[in-house]
Amino acid sequence: MTTDINTLWDNCLTDIQKEVSVGHFNTWFKNTKPIKEEEGIVFIGVPNDFIKEWMVTKYQKMILKNLVIQAEHVRGVEFMISKIVQSENKQDGGIGFPKKPELPISDIYTNRDDNLNPRYTFDTFIVGPFNELAYAASQAVIKKPGKVYNPLFIYGSSGLGKTHLIQAIGNEIKKNFPEKKVLYTTLERFLNEYVTSVQNSRGVPFREKYRKLDVLIIDDIQFISGKDGTQNELFHLFNLLYEQEKSIIFSSDKHPNHIIGLEDRLKTRFNAGMTIDIQEPDLESRMAIIKEKVQLSGNSIEGDVLSYIASSVTGSIRELEGIINLINMHSEMKQKPVSLSEVKLLVRNSVKPKKVISFESVVKQISDYYNLDENVIYEKTRRKEIVKARQIIMFILREDFNESYPSIGSKLGGKDHTTVIHSYEKIKQELKTDSELMKELEDIRILFK
Repeated sequence: MTTDINTLWDNCLTDIQKEVSVGHFNTWFKNTKPIKEEEGIVFIGVPNDFIKEWMVTKYQKMILKNLVIQAEHVRGVEFMISKIVQSENKQDGGIGFPKKPELPISDIYTNRDDNLNPRYTFDTFIVGPFNELAYAASQAVIKKPGKVYNPLFIYGSSGLGKTHLIQAIGNEIKKNFPEKKVLYTTLERFLNEYVTSVQNSRGVPFREKYRKLDVLIIDDIQFISGKDGTQNELFHLFNLLYEQEKSIIFSSDKHPNHIIGLEDRLKTRFNAGMTIDIQEPDLESRMAIIKEKVQLSGNSIEGDVLSYIASSVTGSIRELEGIINLINMHSEMKQKPVSLSEVKLLVRNSVKPKKVISFESVVKQISDYYNLDENVIYEKTRRKEIVKARQIIMFILREDFNESYPSIGSKLGGKDHTTVIHSYEKIKQELKTDSELMKELEDIRILFK
């Protein structure tokens, strides 16, 4: 922890004190601490979920505004539960939990019985080509929990809406089947509960809590990697719930087969139902997401600005939200809409540049994967293994790197663009039925991350 981040937060708090009442400041801001800063994102430690939720809901925009005033490179603020803050709070004699919130608890924080955030619903979930399969599977699950797609395993990179989706499933099941007992938890929380139960010889209450569930939702399951005791506990819990047709839902940043240190018996079970990935949103979906976020913020952004953001910010939904928040904040500070030129500057300074992968690197990586000399890819041959690798290369270049058909054909030995289109469509169709090919594509895509 550097002095700079502490000074930044101290200065920010000084300004915030001028904007909120003494009571609100002592309740929500006094027991906070800067944890770290990464790529323009400032992480603030808070003592518990209650305060974290309140910060996100009520104060995030104000905090970001004051942080940017102090340091122009800041582009976002995140809140995280911190053991350091909890410890300091106890030493101060506090309990780290506000006694008199001024709004109804149900409106401002996660349900303490099931850990579900009521804000995560399907009404606010944007559906597009990048997540439509995951959405369709979730709709089947909420109609017949435990009967179809069990377990449901959703995976994809960070910031693509996995948590929103799986919590929306929980909230919808809870609404449609009020008699069912639903629980959302993170793998970290499950792990901590398990370790505490072992240390305190309270294994029976721990197991009873989870075994009486009708719907178990575990987020970030990839963190179970290498946790042998927790894996064994989850294995037996999974078997029990599955045999009783209880609904099991997981999210991960990677396919279960690619979670290093995950036991084979758990990989088999995780793959037993429906395993679906969520990809980065396409242009049309990004535009829909941006419009939704702008509408929810209550502000207005010009059409040319929206189009520029959608075409320029091609990363995660979280990255899009960060840019929208930043634009809204600048607009409020200046008391006028942000111009396109200003937005271009904000995007250029705030969005992390994507890793650039050359055409030659794609050919080499895929050739190596299939144990081929990369030079044979350019040759005129009908050898099946070479034709397949070449078609995979064409598919990846088009699907993942948005290379044009003529450009792909030209670089691959002067192939006609119609040949490239045929190869692309062939692989696309085969992926619908060929599970082995699907696994190969997943392995190959990891090479470029």
